Amino acid sequence: MAGQRGIEAEVRNASGAKEMRSDEHAPLKLEQFLPYQLNVVANLVSQALSRVYARRYGIGVPEWRVLVTLGQFEAMTAKAIGAHTHMHKTKVSRAVALMEKRRLLTRRANREDKREAFLSLTAAGQAMYKEVAPHALDFAKRLTEILPPGDREAFDRAIALLTARSTELVVEAGGDDED
Repeated sequence: MAGQRGIEAEVRNASGAKEMRSDEHAPLKLEQFLPYQLNVVANLVSQALSRVYARRYGIGVPEWRVLVTLGQFEAMTAKAIGAHTHMHKTKVSRAVALMEKRRLLTRRANREDKREAFLSLTAAGQAMYKEVAPHALDFAKRLTEILPPGDREAFDRAIALLTARSTELVVEAGGDDED
């Protein structure tokens, strides 16, 4: 951490010479910026969990999200999966194509709208979901077991409030583009 402070304080001036600058008066400090903190936690959690299912099941984050969503809701369109998982349609499309190739999901045409299809897990996909779910739940338990019960309840409320407010801010900013 001491090395990080030195790196953060080092700034190059126009001539290329090193200039040291204290961060004590900086109006914005990245490591204290809530959106950055949330992103760091999300990335670390995703890395740890994705290593479990990548190693065991050969799937990545987008495929895992599609698998779990279909395991939960049984049948959905790709558009609905994207909305539920907050994934961009191209990520959903690639994940669906990969899972279809591995015979983990199947498509059923929507009679009312020929441009979309209902997706559902095959028997192999359902078996994977039933095997993945306990591992994911155990991971979540291990992740949060450090929080005292009262703190966990407050954390859950804070996450719900931050999610709702973030959704409002996305709409306010005029879009809903996701990774």
